[in-house]
Amino acid sequence: MQTFLGPDFLLDTAAARHLYHDVAENLPIVDYHNHLIPEQIASDKKWDTIGEIWLAGDHYKWRAMRWAGVPEEKCSGSASFREKFDAFAAVMPKCFGNPLFHWTHLELQRYFGIRDILSPATADMIWEKANAQLAQDSHSARGLLRRFKVEFVGTTDAPCDDLAYHKAIAEDDSINDMVVAPSFRPDAAYKIDMPGFTDFIADLAKVVGYAVDSYEPMMKALIARLDHFVAHGCKATDHGIDVLRFAKPVNVASLDAIIAKRLSGEVLSELEIAQFQTNVFVDLSKAYYERDLVMQLHIGAIRNNNHRFYKTLGPDVGGDSINDLPIATELNGLLGEMDRDGHLPKTVLYHLNPSFNEVIVTAAGNFQDGEIPGKVQAGSGWWFNDQLDGMQRQMTQLSQMGLFSHFIGMLTDSRSFLSFPRHEYFRRLACQMVGRWVEQGHVPNDRELLDGLIRDVCYQNAANWFLAKK
Repeated sequence: MQTFLGPDFLLDTAAARHLYHDVAENLPIVDYHNHLIPEQIASDKKWDTIGEIWLAGDHYKWRAMRWAGVPEEKCSGSASFREKFDAFAAVMPKCFGNPLFHWTHLELQRYFGIRDILSPATADMIWEKANAQLAQDSHSARGLLRRFKVEFVGTTDAPCDDLAYHKAIAEDDSINDMVVAPSFRPDAAYKIDMPGFTDFIADLAKVVGYAVDSYEPMMKALIARLDHFVAHGCKATDHGIDVLRFAKPVNVASLDAIIAKRLSGEVLSELEIAQFQTNVFVDLSKAYYERDLVMQLHIGAIRNNNHRFYKTLGPDVGGDSINDLPIATELNGLLGEMDRDGHLPKTVLYHLNPSFNEVIVTAAGNFQDGEIPGKVQAGSGWWFNDQLDGMQRQMTQLSQMGLFSHFIGMLTDSRSFLSFPRHEYFRRLACQMVGRWVEQGHVPNDRELLDGLIRDVCYQNAANWFLAKK
C-alpha cells in the first residue's frame, strides 16, 4: 500500500517511476492558458492568508462547499477568509474521490511543506504555517511561479484591454526569467446573440476612435486590437464557444444587415447568428495565421444555469456545466472553411463533454497539413475533465486516433497561483500510461525513445509553440 500522495503516487510500474522521477518531475512549465491576473504579477502581490489565495474566486471549491451544505456567505459571500477557510477545512474530509482532495493536499505539500490532511482538527495549524510562509518573498506571485519553474504564463484578456500590466511586466528586468503574455479573447465580438454585444461594440469604437456600426469597420477594429496584443507579446488567442454554429459564409452586405438588425434591438434568427459567427471566425483565423498565433477553441459549456446565482453573484461562480449539443458537422465545417485557402492557424480544440473526445481527435486529424507537427491539437482534459479519469481518457483516445507524441500537454486554466501542481498531476498520469504500455509489451522499453516522448509531451512541444527560443 502506497503512502497518500507519496513519491510514487500514480507511478505503478518501474518504467513509470523512471519516466517521472528522471525525466518529467523537474521540467519547466509552459502554462499557455490560464486566468491569472496580470496586475498581481506586475505588482508581485502577496496574500495575507491562505483563505484569500485559496477561496477568493475559486468556483471549483465553492461548488464542493455548497454540495456539502456550506451557506453562500462562507463560499463567495461576506464571511471572513478565516471563516471560509474553516468551512473548507470541514468539507475537505468529505471530498474523497474529487480532484479537489488531491489538488488541495498537493498544494499544501508542494508550496508549504505541509503533509497533514486538512480537516477541522488541523485547520489552526495549517492556517498559521501557511500564512507565515505567504508573508515571505518566496510566496509572492512571482515567487510562487518560480517555485514551479514556470517559463510561460498565457493570461486571458479582453480585446479592449490596454495591456498596461503586461507592458509593465515586460519592462521589469527583475522578471526576465519568465514570459507573461496576453491571449486575445474576443468572445463578445462574435456572440452577437448575447446581451453584451452592443456594449462591446460601443467600447470597441471608443478604443479605436471610429464608428463600429458595420462588418468591415468591426473587423478592422478587432484586427487593430489584435495587433496591439501582438505588440505586447501575444502568442495565442482563445474563444469560449458555448454553442458551436456553422453556416456558409455570406457577403459583407448580408453581414451589415445582420449587425444593423441586432443594433436596432431585433432578434436574430439562428441562421443569421450562424452566418455572422462563421464569417467572424474565418476572418479572425486568417489574421491569426498571418501573425503565427495559436487559436484555442473551448467548446461545450452551458453557462449561468442557476438564475439566482447569476442574478446575485454574476457569471463564473459555479453555475456552469457540461452541454451535449452535437458539434461534428459544425466543427468540421468551420475548420474546413478556415482551411479553404490554407489559412488555418495552429489550433487547439477542447470540449467540456468527454463523450466528444473522439469527435475532437478525429476532426483534428482531418486538418493536419504535413507542415507543422500536430498543427491541430486535441486539447487536454478541460474544466470538469482535468482529473485522473478525464485526462486519462483524453490521452488514450488521442494516442489511439492521433499522435500522442505531438501533444502540447497540460495547462492550469486557473485563476489561482497555487494551481501549478496540476502539471505534476498530469505528468504523473502521462508517465503512468506510458509505463503501463511498457509493462504490457505494447511499446519497447527503449529509454531514449520513451524519455524523449515524455519530455516532449510534458514540456518541449509546448515550448516549441510558445517559446520559439527553446
